[in-house]
Amino acid sequence: MQDETNDAIDELHALLDRAAVIVSFTGAGISTESGVPDFRSPGSPWMIHRPIPFDAFVASREARVEAWRRKFAMDDHFAGAMPNRGHKALANLVAQGRSPGVITQNIDGLHQDSGIPEDRIIELHGNGTYATCLTCGWRHELAAIRPAFEASGEPPRCIICSGIVKSATISFGQAMPEAAMRRAHALTMRADLFLVAGSSLVVFPAATFPAIAKRNGAKLVIINREPTEPDAIADLVVRAEIGPALGRLAG
Repeated sequence: MQDETNDAIDELHALLDRAAVIVSFTGAGISTESGVPDFRSPGSPWMIHRPIPFDAFVASREARVEAWRRKFAMDDHFAGAMPNRGHKALANLVAQGRSPGVITQNIDGLHQDSGIPEDRIIELHGNGTYATCLTCGWRHELAAIRPAFEASGEPPRCIICSGIVKSATISFGQAMPEAAMRRAHALTMRADLFLVAGSSLVVFPAATFPAIAKRNGAKLVIINREPTEPDAIADLVVRAEIGPALGRLAG
């Protein structure tokens, strides 16, 4: 099995070396190696601190209080997480001009921390490192929100318009960000190699992008510990951790 994995990793890098435009699509698996828990694994803290659905968050003060309590409890689980070799490998592909950007389902901000410019990262599910007002869109920093919330027990309101403030993630039941989806589609159409790293590819509509890339003529490579449905159409499947698979690109 190890020999098969090593052969697959060698083939992965041969494909990467030949590619002109590499677009990466990342999921939770790239960040678990940094200590960020994924959502579906047994015993995941996300199962204890389940995100509050969007409609409930908007409708109820009590739901907002609980949502913020769970938000900060989860933040404590991965406080201090740093980019790993997988993040750094993708950052190097961008820095070298071999990749125009990364599409991610992750909300942890580790791609930014790895050195990829903000405008080269498309976050399909938002970002959990800050908050925004649902009315005016003003950005609010968690460093200001948390102490005020823990001191008062009141969910934050916007300092500009007094609107409801929410973590800048996309909650269950909340509309997907149209601009990010359009950008992701455009980036996918540029790829001659579409690299999936650490996504189970079960969350739609985000999970449609690998098939779109394949239909457009791109090579499709999937690196994931567990099987995914699009494995059947992939040009290469690497059943390994992201860091070891991409590590030789990390510098």
